[in-house]
Amino acid sequence: MGKVISINISEKKGTIKKPIEKGMFKQNHGLVGDAHAGEWHRQISLLGIESIEKTRKQGIDGLTPGVFAENLTTEGLVLYELPVGTKLKIGDTIQEVTQIGKKCHKGCEIKTKVGDCVMPREGIFTKIIKDGEVKCGDKIEIIEA
Repeated sequence: MGKVISINISEKKGTIKKPIEKGMFKQNHGLVGDAHAGEWHRQISLLGIESIEKTRKQGIDGLTPGVFAENLTTEGLVLYELPVGTKLKIGDTIQEVTQIGKKCHKGCEIKTKVGDCVMPREGIFTKIIKDGEVKCGDKIEIIEA
């Protein structure tokens, strides 16, 4: 079992996201108000604080939740080892893992500012199966793998 450390949102794709206290997650859409929301398979991005810590250990300062443009910063789960199709209960929502990692696009603000982007290697993406609210501190439960 894991937990939500931070919920992060941005108005523009490819930019660092800002933390918010709680978010409304809409079925077949994603995080309401986020640039990445919409009817596609990468509605929500998740990255473990453990992955952020690995990058910090490389001597890179200023790494806080949201800096890798993830919607949910998590703790306690090795996200990139979850198989595609895994269902997660996060807060009031149910989310399905749709993709592990991604191809990094050119001109990424994160890679430019940070020097390395761990998201393409260790981040995962989900789509919202059931609407609901997610708050910092909410549990993340694997309900079906």
